[in-house]
Amino acid sequence: IMSDFALYIFTGIAMAIVIEGLCYAIFPEGMRRMMAYALTITPAQFRQMGMIMAAFGVMIVWGLRMISQ
Repeated sequence: IMSDFALYIFTGIAMAIVIEGLCYAIFPEGMRRMMAYALTITPAQFRQMGMIMAAFGVMIVWGLRMISQ
């Protein structure tokens, strides 16, 4: 049997896949342009963008947890 934590993690991953799939389905040319742009930026810029997005995601989760209490 799966713990609640594991269920939340897998649900979050599944939702990220759904959202990404919808982006490709709804905005194929925009996603293609974004991928072409991604090839032009440095690994350091990618790393910085990833850290910013991760921090933003943590803040959203924390905010939602505060609201739901």
